[in-house]
Amino acid sequence: MAHTFEELVEMQRTADTAHAQAEQLREQYGPPGPRPWSARQSQTYETAWRAWRDLARDVQAAVAAYAERQGESRQDVEARVREAAGGAQG
Repeated sequence: MAHTFEELVEMQRTADTAHAQAEQLREQYGPPGPRPWSARQSQTYETAWRAWRDLARDVQAAVAAYAERQGESRQDVEARVREAAGGAQG
């Protein structure tokens, strides 16, 4: 599916939000080490982490396809998308 630049920006924002949610859960639950998470905490975190991972993968694929169609470098397009999405690093 061909995406517009604006769609890429929205995809990046969605991935950034999912990443923030996963990080928030990790902060809330603490590191999964000496004090193990409950089964529910583990499942909730895994679901959030997978959602972020899948969204990030989809953004990367869409950015690469867009860059190729536009004759631009993937890195340049990615940088512009991130800046337009709010400068989030991820």
